[in-house]
Amino acid sequence: MGVIGALLGNPSAVQAVGTAASSVAEVFTPNATKKMERAHEAYIAALDEHGEEFKHARPGTFDAIVNGLNRMPRPMLALGTLSLFVYAMIDPISFAQRMVGLGYVPEPLWWLLGAIVSFYFGAREAHYFRARGGAAPVAAPVAAAAVQAEDNPALAEWRGMAG
Repeated sequence: MGVIGALLGNPSAVQAVGTAASSVAEVFTPNATKKMERAHEAYIAALDEHGEEFKHARPGTFDAIVNGLNRMPRPMLALGTLSLFVYAMIDPISFAQRMVGLGYVPEPLWWLLGAIVSFYFGAREAHYFRARGGAAPVAAPVAAAAVQAEDNPALAEWRGMAG
């Protein structure tokens, strides 16, 4: 800073140039810290708004029906698949006719069915993945940390040199 201070004069001029340079830089590149702070504030606001929506939840008959409907697709898919095997054993000719009929379903419709099933189960897994979270680490008690420090010869030696 000696050369810059000599060229510009006093230290306040150097500080003014530095402030101006950072202001100009923020025009072209956003401040990462401020961007993270704004993102965090928006996230907290969204969480608060979501919490307000469910603060006074009074589940009724409609909610019970919708929850029941939401729980039906997985068991229905599993039981439906098993029932196809039973149907094939009971009436093989009729089963074969139905399977030939499936051969006439256009390929884009199969892709659409695959996308719907994939998104349903994918969204479900994403929900449980996000809700799982992690348990916060438990801090060790201070007394236990002191006992561990006394049992550690390297730490005792370091404390002896530092003190």
